[in-house]
Amino acid sequence: MPQHTPSRQILTLDAGSDAVGPGPDPRWSTWPSVAKGLRGPEPRPAWVVTAAAALDTELGVLKTGKEADVFLVERAVPDDPSRSVLLAAKRYRDTEHRQFHRADTYTAGRRERRSRDQRAAADRHSAWGRSVRATQWADAEFATLCALWEAGAAVPYPVQIDGTELLLEFVGHVADDGAAVAAPRLAQTRPAPELLADWFSQLRTAMGVLARLGWAHGDLSPYNVLADGERLVVIDLPQVVDLVANPFGADLLHRDCRNICAWFSSRGLEVDADELFAEVFAQAW
Repeated sequence: MPQHTPSRQILTLDAGSDAVGPGPDPRWSTWPSVAKGLRGPEPRPAWVVTAAAALDTELGVLKTGKEADVFLVERAVPDDPSRSVLLAAKRYRDTEHRQFHRADTYTAGRRERRSRDQRAAADRHSAWGRSVRATQWADAEFATLCALWEAGAAVPYPVQIDGTELLLEFVGHVADDGAAVAAPRLAQTRPAPELLADWFSQLRTAMGVLARLGWAHGDLSPYNVLADGERLVVIDLPQVVDLVANPFGADLLHRDCRNICAWFSSRGLEVDADELFAEVFAQAW
């Protein structure tokens, strides 16, 4: 997790998107206003800034997606460079402005914490139903990331959730010129042959952690994995699938295996999707 001297002139660079300039004026940190249960798991990494005097400054867009956009945010205590960190702010769109229309496949078997919320989400015409659906993906991703982080999986640390906004660990680094450079997606890398086997092992381990918790990613591909140097980080987990309750669970896990193995095979590493599926699926039981 890169820390840096606060600067309004940071440019964000994400492989696959254009660099953009500084954002609007800062706001007070939202950390003090969110409930304890909506903050990341303890023990928290040392880089997490919890000071009430901190400011959140939006610096630009990191990436856009089907259901959410991700922005770069600096959380820093003015005049104290030791308490400054870059975060990724993932903001979910409302249901009317999403491009993702296959939600039912992933949420089959999933239960909301409150039955009345589950009933509301099923009502596609009420304002309450729209409100519940607008937050259920963010809530699901935050809860999943917390559980995976505590289980030791290679995922971004979830700092907090506030409505439809998740603040997450920024996966990347700060260049010598002060620019924040997001880690590229796996699909955009050209790794040396000797790195491929290690990367595949990292993903197999991450999929195993998910399976032992009873889950599959459900949409795992080289576009949902970041390459942070030699470390791989799995991202985009709102659609995580319950392998037991979801009737499509095994099929979606098998698709995850095919997607990942196809990429590694295309880079020259001999891997078998069916073998990976059998190994991972067995860990769910």
